[in-house]
Amino acid sequence: MPRFSIIVTVQGVAGRLPAMLDSALTQSFADFELIPACEDPHSPAAAVVAEYAERDSRVVPATGSALRDAGLRTATGTYVLLLDEHHSLAPRALAAIDDRLRETGEVDVLRLGHEHVPWWGGAPATERFEDRDPTDVRLPVWAIAYRRTFLADHQLAFPDGPFTDLGWSGLVALATEETAVLPTVCVRHHERRQGGRAPGEQAGLLDQVELVLDAAADRDLPEERRRGLFDQLFAVVLDTAATPGPGRAFFRRAARLHRRHRPAGHRVRGPRWRLLALGAYTAFRALQSLNRLAVRARSYTRGAARRWHRGRPHNPYARYLRKPLDENLAVYAAYWGRGYTCNPAAIHRKALELAPHIRSVFLVREKDLAHMPDGVESAVIGSRRYWEVMARAKYTFNNVNFETAVRKRPGTVHVQTHHGTPLKRMGVDQVGYRAVAAATGNFGRLLRRVDRWDYSLSANAHSTEAWSGAYPSGFEHLEYGYPRNDRYYTARPDEVTAIRERLGIPEGRVALLYAPTYRDYPRDVSAQFDLARFCAALGEEFVVLLRAHYFLDGSSDLQQAFTDGRLIDVTSLRDTEDVCLASDALITDYSSIMFDYANLDRPIVTYADDWDVYRDTRGVYFDLLAEPPGQVARTQDELIRLFTTGAWADGASARLRSRFRERFCQFDDGRAAERVVRRVLLGQGEDELPPLIPLPARVPVPAPDRTGTRTPAL
Repeated sequence: MPRFSIIVTVQGVAGRLPAMLDSALTQSFADFELIPACEDPHSPAAAVVAEYAERDSRVVPATGSALRDAGLRTATGTYVLLLDEHHSLAPRALAAIDDRLRETGEVDVLRLGHEHVPWWGGAPATERFEDRDPTDVRLPVWAIAYRRTFLADHQLAFPDGPFTDLGWSGLVALATEETAVLPTVCVRHHERRQGGRAPGEQAGLLDQVELVLDAAADRDLPEERRRGLFDQLFAVVLDTAATPGPGRAFFRRAARLHRRHRPAGHRVRGPRWRLLALGAYTAFRALQSLNRLAVRARSYTRGAARRWHRGRPHNPYARYLRKPLDENLAVYAAYWGRGYTCNPAAIHRKALELAPHIRSVFLVREKDLAHMPDGVESAVIGSRRYWEVMARAKYTFNNVNFETAVRKRPGTVHVQTHHGTPLKRMGVDQVGYRAVAAATGNFGRLLRRVDRWDYSLSANAHSTEAWSGAYPSGFEHLEYGYPRNDRYYTARPDEVTAIRERLGIPEGRVALLYAPTYRDYPRDVSAQFDLARFCAALGEEFVVLLRAHYFLDGSSDLQQAFTDGRLIDVTSLRDTEDVCLASDALITDYSSIMFDYANLDRPIVTYADDWDVYRDTRGVYFDLLAEPPGQVARTQDELIRLFTTGAWADGASARLRSRFRERFCQFDDGRAAERVVRRVLLGQGEDELPPLIPLPARVPVPAPDRTGTRTPAL
């Protein structure tokens, strides 16, 4: 029998789950079992759990609808901890708990020191409770070690419904006889920026309060303990009643419970308590309004008034906002209106196929209007029609953020599709990198835009975790893959041939797509990468597809490379997917194109001549040189040698790419757009969506056929 059973509940996505599991498995005290409990055994989180279980026998997965109860049924340890993916164990936490239990003996519950880590990664706030009642029902469930036989003897289980932690804590408090406290910080709660209850869930709080108070009425409790329990429960009720959600019915029911269960001799303290005891809902709301007005009055300044005035929405937009939502209108935009492209365009195409009853409008800048495909209804950004569709659309899709003036109306659904898997730091994760943070500007404004998101798309669990930290808000992750990458599995070979012909790729040549990323710091690119020399060194076998403007310095050598057909500029081509399909291999530095291109299972070469500067200036989520998608070159000579020797497409390159694909092509299987349309526009449940095709069973579009030869089989 292990000393501890650590139950970790997780909902669907992996998120911070690996960090939580690692914090347990790296403990110096090793006598424990780790029980991750997942509701869906086929979810991405369950896949992560399965990987950990294969590596460490202490990981014992559990599944079930009531996750913590399922974990408790699986547990065999002497003491149980109830955590979730948003927690982590402090170093040596289990050793400290074990030491304390040896001092106190087999107590029923041991309260643990804990701290809250702000979502932005600031200094943790340690919650001190040495002077509080150790049976206080408001202390968090996740900061307690429970004796398992104590729970079993009293047949304790989590009550159904919302606010279940309060009901559980109350029932545990009633049964507890022996308690102890360990002030040392053992558990960290990594806070999410946004949370909150869905409308109507507050009524569930009173169900839990009534459950606990009814159970207490059946017990012969000391009056002091009965009064303490009553005060703790109704302190939570009053705090909830003060929020905007609960209404008159909630308040009146709370008042009835207060009168029925109020202990003899209990003193009503403070105006809020008196109004609750009287059931005076109108007076209670008036008091709350006065308190809010007082806070606003203290914070109101002339500068704030000016900022409000500058941020007022466009007048036509304000008029359109008064009109009802159009339940069958969807609006799409990509890259601040730069055309019909990326994930929004892929979702738009699939919506026309699967949800033709939804009118779809694509937003575009006026100068890009001429490039919109035939048959695509569009609206020019800034026009009256733009403001009208933005005000009335039920659904909106974007791979960046809409402007600040756009409001999130109740009942609307906004999907943030993103436009790449992140290597570089994004969102508030940029705060520690001054040059990037300065360019990003106002993070408060950024987060207000993020608060409009309902869904965020992910192509892999890495992205889910990155988006959770970079854009802390209350949105739901959709781990469906990137719709734009569907084409890497659905395009036909004859389409690839036609693209190569359109681009002018000479027959029989190996096409190398070179797509570098943007730098946030000064860089003399031409001095560090001589593109003309590179083309000349590779010889007639290769042609380079250049997807970048800043190499075009007008030098005679470079112009000669264009003239000779060794270099083709594809920068202006709007569909990146077409260029990728036409190429035989990718050369890039730190661009997110590498994650998309890996779906094609074709060679990728990383040219990382300034990696140290990029990493330290821009910030990155992982060490690309330690986990590359293929061969890595740090100098131009090394890059040339990779191609002249054939190492760019050798077995070592294939093995690196295989590991890279397992991590970053996790959810891309050719049906991402369909999943999004069915879930968001058609309202279908997760069990009705196309199942994920396992990576080994996926068949990407074959590499181009070059007159009877193909890219080497890797």
